[in-house]
Amino acid sequence: MSHTPRRHRSTYRVLSSLAVLTLAAGAATACSSNDSSSSSSASTSASAGTGKAAEAKLHMVDNDGHRLAFYAIQGSGSTIVLDSGGGEYSSQWKDIAPKVHAATGATVITYDRAGLGKSDVVPGAWKVQSAVSDLKAGLKQLGITKDVTLVAHSQAGEIANNLAQDDPEMLSGAVLVDANLPQFFTDEQIPRLVAATQPDVDAAKKDPEKPANRQLISTAEGFAEAHQAFHKVVWPTSVPATVMVSEKTPFAASPPDAQHWRDAAASFVKEAPNRTLVTAKGTSHEVPTERPDLVLKAIEDRFAAQH
Repeated sequence: MSHTPRRHRSTYRVLSSLAVLTLAAGAATACSSNDSSSSSSASTSASAGTGKAAEAKLHMVDNDGHRLAFYAIQGSGSTIVLDSGGGEYSSQWKDIAPKVHAATGATVITYDRAGLGKSDVVPGAWKVQSAVSDLKAGLKQLGITKDVTLVAHSQAGEIANNLAQDDPEMLSGAVLVDANLPQFFTDEQIPRLVAATQPDVDAAKKDPEKPANRQLISTAEGFAEAHQAFHKVVWPTSVPATVMVSEKTPFAASPPDAQHWRDAAASFVKEAPNRTLVTAKGTSHEVPTERPDLVLKAIEDRFAAQH
């Protein structure tokens, strides 16, 4: 991971793609991988109920002129996708993914969004529609078109909400881990978020060729307009969801913002009877890292409820 102070990381991740200052060192370096469609394994786990080693294999998939790294621990039937927070990539789930597979027997997918990990950098502004297209394309090329349980942390909540709205039939359920939700991005809140990161954007422009800075600049472009649109996204009532909120929220130093974050989650859950609100006691925004056991339980419970 980068040496960005932890107290800043949560705020960056909430600011959608503005979260790139949490990048692992060199993660945003342009990378046109020479790996074949199925390379050597990236990690191993015990197959559910067999005791045999299960491999997470790297698949380089193509979408709209660029390549993306998808990792699959092969299971049977259903699929669980683990989508990372802003500035993070597949390695965020390296400890959780094998346990999810062992507990459920499902195929478990992690991946690197464009510009992160082994995936190619895509020039221009970051757009959630492109991120959704990348995820759908990768899953389709892996033969996955339905019965997906989508687990999304922080920024990935925007991808999850847009995917659910556009293709609810693909999802059997979701676990939103301290995730960005439309209800949070109000006309009052968006300017506060933009102002909070403006000094970092200005600093990044002094060295625009640095990979992390390039990511920050591209994703800062059009942030307000993009999140005004995100505020209007509607999660379909047909897709059940567990919403996990960290106790400290991403805004521990700002009680009004922290309360708005909690209120947004509560509002999202109240919109349909098949949604559950869970508070991750004692945690900051970094729930997958600090309490992977809570995330694993939420995934197991949601998966079991739908299967």
